[in-house]
Amino acid sequence: MSATADASTLSASDSHAHDGKFHVFVQLAMILAIITGMELLVIYIPMPEWLVISILMGLSVVKFLAVIFIFMHLKWDKAFCTILFFIGLALGGGTLWALLLLHGAKDSQPVGPAYEMVE
Repeated sequence: MSATADASTLSASDSHAHDGKFHVFVQLAMILAIITGMELLVIYIPMPEWLVISILMGLSVVKFLAVIFIFMHLKWDKAFCTILFFIGLALGGGTLWALLLLHGAKDSQPVGPAYEMVE
């Protein structure tokens, strides 16, 4: 009998917890849609290329942080989970940059007399 009462208490508290987050998720989805619209506008506004890329990178970082903190529940988790996430992100990013440097386009070109350009 008490297990049933506990289950109904847990489900009621879970539903209240998700009700509050539902509005946060909808608000974040609207904000992400607005940011995406801003990205589309930035692409079509005549500006220097470096400025367009900088703005797009900045907006992407804002969207990424919003998604990981709200949709991935890092905002409501313990700080230790956030630290673990960023350690994994740093390791993955470092591995990506190392592989890009190792296998750059200049180093992957074929070498040898058959591939040399005849002028």
